[in-house]
Amino acid sequence: MIGWRELLILLVIVLLVFGAKRLRNIGEDLGSAVKGFKKGMQEPDRLPDARDGHDDPARREDASQDRVPPRDA
Repeated sequence: MIGWRELLILLVIVLLVFGAKRLRNIGEDLGSAVKGFKKGMQEPDRLPDARDGHDDPARREDASQDRVPPRDA
């Protein structure tokens, strides 16, 4: 089991390696990522369902524009 002394030593080493400013930026980025993930989990209806064909290019009205013309050999 990790005790408080080991955690304190680990924190000092991480602080020396990354620096206080960079460590703060990493914490902010991680916090915003977790916040965005939680928000996304609360709003699952915003994403299209793959079973209804919304993301299928062949079923779109403008599907002909997605096709690549054959190359002349």
